Amino acid sequence: MDSESIAELETLFGSEADVCHMVLDLKDITLANQDAVKFLEGCEASGITLKNCPAYIREWITSRKSTLAKPVRGRRNNVNKPKD
Repeated sequence: MDSESIAELETLFGSEADVCHMVLDLKDITLANQDAVKFLEGCEASGITLKNCPAYIREWITSRKSTLAKPVRGRRNNVNKPKD
């Protein structure tokens, strides 16, 4: 799945009024890049069902979700902090 495929699917999905009942069958997907996984994650988040999703893509989506859900901790920088 490449950028061209993603663009085609976005156009197709944009023309459909009811994405909640859409099913995207991924049985023929053998390779997917980071953009494809991000796109598929977005599809699923909008209610599109991912059918026959390869295990590595499912794991990648799950990993992205857990990474995005974790709070980002900033580094403490005490250099400019006034001393008491």
